[in-house]
Amino acid sequence: MIVITAPTGNIGRHLVSRLLDSAARGEELRVIVRDPARLPEAVRERVEVVTGSHGDPAVVDRAFAGADAVFWLVPPDASRTPEDAYRGFTRPAANALAAHGVGHVVGVSALGRGTPVAGRAGLVTASLAMDDLIAGTGVAYRALANPSFFENVLEEAGSIREKGVFSDLVDADRKAPMVAVADIAAVAAGLLLDRSWTGTGSVPVLGPRDLSPNDLARIMTERLGLPVRYERQAPEEVRTTLVGHGLDPAFVEGIVDMKRAKDDGLDAGVARTPDTASPTTFEQWCAQTLEPAVLS
Repeated sequence: MIVITAPTGNIGRHLVSRLLDSAARGEELRVIVRDPARLPEAVRERVEVVTGSHGDPAVVDRAFAGADAVFWLVPPDASRTPEDAYRGFTRPAANALAAHGVGHVVGVSALGRGTPVAGRAGLVTASLAMDDLIAGTGVAYRALANPSFFENVLEEAGSIREKGVFSDLVDADRKAPMVAVADIAAVAAGLLLDRSWTGTGSVPVLGPRDLSPNDLARIMTERLGLPVRYERQAPEEVRTTLVGHGLDPAFVEGIVDMKRAKDDGLDAGVARTPDTASPTTFEQWCAQTLEPAVLS
């Protein structure tokens, strides 16, 4: 029995699809979801559904009963402080993992552990503390150590379409790994299906190559057939914009601190090898995902 949290999210929906394709291997799937109607009908027919939030002690207690493995992903909640959004949300699950003797957990986390900026990286610092909480339960745990997602660019599809501009806080020439969420799901599926691993550790998922914002602008210009440029924002601009959207000020500070840390090399602490690289290129992702969103 594999339990999947956040099954309708960017990573979760890819993971569910992959695990259903492997159902012939004898794995049963159970998902935790607030609104079962958001699951495709073909998925609902083939999984056990536990309705509710996986931050709810009663929900995770019910969902983890009899589970061999859990896929853990904390949903973004900008109404909470980073500490509460990650460790606070995860604490009921940690208790339930120990109570039910779950053997293996794969969690979505971030790069940065062991780097000089890991302790001042906002949301990433909170995510690494969440990893420690889960590892402390005694389960075999693998934290998927991810860089920024290609999918983050989708948040600026409108600006790219209307103004040919996307923005962030990092230096325009700062190269860093980036990854497609489908590749993260593929690594998670492999770990959940082959549970021969023990102990705790991180599994970096680094994409095929490092890219700077200027690289992204060049590739988008080529792929979309319209000029795209990058604008670097000051921390205060990012802070003011996010607070204006109604986000909790402490959570906003966590975002700004994370972006500053990335500009200081947070994601540069792990070397890319055949084991840490993932296959989807930004060019492929643009053709498959960004182009329909921008040009539709």
